Amino acid sequence: MDIRKIKKLIEMLQDSDLKEIEVSQGDESVRISRNNSSQTSEPIIQKQVVHEASNIVSQEEIPQEEVKGNKVISPIVGTFYRKPSPDKDPFIKVGDEVQEGDILCIIEAMKMMNEIKSDFSGKIVSIDVEDGQPVEYGQHIITIN
Repeated sequence: MDIRKIKKLIEMLQDSDLKEIEVSQGDESVRISRNNSSQTSEPIIQKQVVHEASNIVSQEEIPQEEVKGNKVISPIVGTFYRKPSPDKDPFIKVGDEVQEGDILCIIEAMKMMNEIKSDFSGKIVSIDVEDGQPVEYGQHIITIN
């Protein structure tokens, strides 16, 4: 299922009184539900992610200064990959020029590879996630200036 469709489902859930949406398309399905225990209307996408201790980045490795530019945010929970396959070159590197619509990375969720495309044109300033690292919904993954 296309990431844009999932984003649209989240928006529809936020704009309605519904508590849950489940959509199936062929053999793919997605279920989005609100957290009933809180007062906020933020949706919760139910997916299971296995975290490996070897993929956790320590705080010392992350630069503390904020990089200016357009932030690319993860639209889903999953595993971040910079390459289309292990034996291929990365989609992007820091310093590369990208156009709106270019593929930046892949996020694997539930055995599905989701291409993340750029919403901005510009130069890659930073890639804030390591290859193979788990990412959360809404997490800052790439900066484009």
